[in-house]
Amino acid sequence: MTDSPGIVVTGASGRMGQMLIRTIQDSSKARLVGAVEREGHAWIGQDIGAAMGGPETGVTVTDDPLEAFASAQAVIDFTSPAATVAFAGLAAQARAVHVIGTTGMTDEDLARIHVAARHATIIRAGNMSLGVNLLVQLTKQVAAALDEDYDIEIIEAHHNQKVDAPSGTALMLGEAAADGRGVDLGAVSDRGRDGITGKRERGHIGFTAIRGGDIVGEHDVLFAAAGERITLRHVASDRAVFARGALKAALWGLGRKPGEYDMLDVLGLK
Repeated sequence: MTDSPGIVVTGASGRMGQMLIRTIQDSSKARLVGAVEREGHAWIGQDIGAAMGGPETGVTVTDDPLEAFASAQAVIDFTSPAATVAFAGLAAQARAVHVIGTTGMTDEDLARIHVAARHATIIRAGNMSLGVNLLVQLTKQVAAALDEDYDIEIIEAHHNQKVDAPSGTALMLGEAAADGRGVDLGAVSDRGRDGITGKRERGHIGFTAIRGGDIVGEHDVLFAAAGERITLRHVASDRAVFARGALKAALWGLGRKPGEYDMLDVLGLK
């Protein structure tokens, strides 16, 4: 295992952070070499295994990401936009593959990620699961095959702790639908309908976000025309699918040229 690539997990105490740590520990292809949390967090200085309520791992939780990244070949990051942008620069300094599952980033955030990708391999996706990325491809194909007589609506559901909407996956699906139709999503996107909105604009792509309970992730792409409806659907019941996908991305990125990649690259779907 000492020859296996070392991976750092940021946001180690979060639900995805802990799932990533367990996934790496269970893998024969990688090893956990670092766990990062924000300054002042109660887990700082503790062994990550003990902090998670299990056996010790020999990896101490730190609030110094650069030191952690320096000993790693890859960083897996499901945190917040501000943290991810900062981590991107540090991962580039360390020449570590940076796998980003963070959503809710602004155009300014993405521009800074783009700058970091000049010097590092960055793999970023709104969703790391194989099934969702197949759904993205199917959405593009169906949108290309159907004209504007078919209204497109994207309905997504997540747990009540999710802070951004629409989800990163919903936006991926919206982009896929827009690409299939050869239009700019920003010009045809309808969000947050409320009150007297008027009739639906022909050719627009609508988004609906549901938040409740412990829903892991559900996404539907609805194509609705007079007399018929087509629905493409993906349901995630376990966060492990995202962790496994992120680990696959990290391993795939080793030795790649600097640049920005996504899960379609990782899965060979482009």
